[in-house]
Amino acid sequence: MRVIAGTAKGARLKAPKGIAVRPTSDRVKEALFSILGIRINDSLFLDLYAGSGAIGIESLSRGARACVFVDHKKENISLIKENLSKSRLTEKARLIPNDAEKTVFKLAREKFKADLVYLDPPYACKNIAPVVQSIFSYKVIDINGLLVVEHNTKNRQWTEEFPVTREKRYGDTCLTFIAPPDIT
Repeated sequence: MRVIAGTAKGARLKAPKGIAVRPTSDRVKEALFSILGIRINDSLFLDLYAGSGAIGIESLSRGARACVFVDHKKENISLIKENLSKSRLTEKARLIPNDAEKTVFKLAREKFKADLVYLDPPYACKNIAPVVQSIFSYKVIDINGLLVVEHNTKNRQWTEEFPVTREKRYGDTCLTFIAPPDIT
C-alpha cells in the first residue's frame, strides 16, 4: 500500500494484519480522489473506520488542511500513527480510538463540521444507516459537504434512506456519494 499523489507520494504504508482486513485498492482510491477533485483542497476530512489511515493520509497528501481518524481498534490507531509519521503528516492529524457512532456524537458536542466524510466499515457491517443518519442528524458535516461510503455492492439496502448523488462500482466494491439533506 502506498500514497498515490501529493506531498507524500510514494510513501509506503503498513496495513493491519488479519483476514478480516480489506484495504482500499489503489484503483478505488485513485477513482475516489479523481471524483473528489478540488473539493479536497483545504478541506476538513473525517475518516471513520480508518483502518490503516490510508484514505485520510491520501487526503492530507493531496491538500486537505486536517484529518480526523477514527477507529475502535487500538492497534489500528498505533498503525495510523506510524503511517502518518512515515508520510510526514502527523501535525495535520487527530486520532480518536473509539466507535464511529460514539465519536460522531462527541464531535457534534465540539461543534465539529467536516467538509468530507469517508466511511469504510467492514463489508459485513449491517449498521451503516444509523451511522450515516447520526452524521446528518448531529450535523458533523457541512451543508455543502459530501459523505462517501465504501461498501460491498451486495450491501446496498441502506442507501434507499438517503439522497444518493452518485455511485461507482469496482468489482465487489461500491463508492456511494451522499450529499447532506437539508435538515434545519
